[in-house]
Amino acid sequence: MTSRERVLAALAHQPTDRVPRLLYEEAIGYTPFIEQLLRERCAPKTPRDYFDMDITSVALQPTTLSRDRFAGWFGAESDAALASGQVDEWGVWWRGGDLYHFAHVESPLHGMQDFARFKEYPWPDLDQPYRYAGLRERVETLHQQGLAVAAFAGSVFEQSWYIRGMEDLMMDLAAAPEVADYFFERSAALQQRAAAEFARAGVDIIITGDDIAGQNGMLMSIETWREFLKPRLAATVQAVKRANPAAKVFYHSCGNVEPAIPDLIEAGIDILNPVQPECMEPAAIKRKYGDRLSFWGTVSVQRTMPFGTPDEVRAEVRARIHDVGRGGGLILAPAHVLGPETPWENIVAFFEAAGSTPVPEN
Repeated sequence: MTSRERVLAALAHQPTDRVPRLLYEEAIGYTPFIEQLLRERCAPKTPRDYFDMDITSVALQPTTLSRDRFAGWFGAESDAALASGQVDEWGVWWRGGDLYHFAHVESPLHGMQDFARFKEYPWPDLDQPYRYAGLRERVETLHQQGLAVAAFAGSVFEQSWYIRGMEDLMMDLAAAPEVADYFFERSAALQQRAAAEFARAGVDIIITGDDIAGQNGMLMSIETWREFLKPRLAATVQAVKRANPAAKVFYHSCGNVEPAIPDLIEAGIDILNPVQPECMEPAAIKRKYGDRLSFWGTVSVQRTMPFGTPDEVRAEVRARIHDVGRGGGLILAPAHVLGPETPWENIVAFFEAAGSTPVPEN
């Protein structure tokens, strides 16, 4: 099977020659330490080719809008923000931290209470055709290489709080819902446009998601999520399916998101990520929802990948293939990005076990 055939068969809950596999970062980017490790160990091949990963990704063309449009939005620190080179196209300052890849999220609208001023904020231009130039051709080239293709269409809750500030947005939900609604609607409209364009270009897996849970439960009530975020997620799924009914929609949330899983299914989500094993039991989630969902992830990045032995990594991989991969519906990956503690031997063990463990058919 080609990688794309393998991925599409797994997502259709059909037999595959092996479980589809990749490092989480192949779809979103590696942390600096792991990127350097892989570059050194995999050369002259790319990590994707060295480990025969099954999924790759495409992204939008870079914006031509100047970051100078955010001048003044960080108050007295505006000059420092723009000089840092760490302000993204949404105007969020990813202020470099002092440990590995971590950053402080500096929100340009944190503390602001003037709703009229919010409406002057300069949003990205993801609705402009030039951002999607050449996309179909790039996807077709990757398909010809036998690869499945994913693309990130953006978040809604997360993107909103990046701009507004987490505390401010949560207070808005309680005390000024029209403000929260404004940010969600603007973010969702851009997500829907990107998702539809990716689907139209032939992307196989459209990545959406928001961290709406922590390890102990949801960050907001399920009722609040249903009111503000579920309808917008469903609209994104509908936009994808109108553009390309064969495209699959992926939803990411770290933490214990189980209270929302039935609603995610109802909204039309095809793939749940990452099924974080520290707070959800992957085998149990498969038993309860595996007839309606596929799963991407499931291997611990808090315990096994960084701190386990290679044999423990192999054992967890085999258990996931046996319990979650049974009957299809699993794309095997670490549950999130690999931290700098992760040894090369554990990465090798992950791929060795993924390649040698048969997928039970039922």
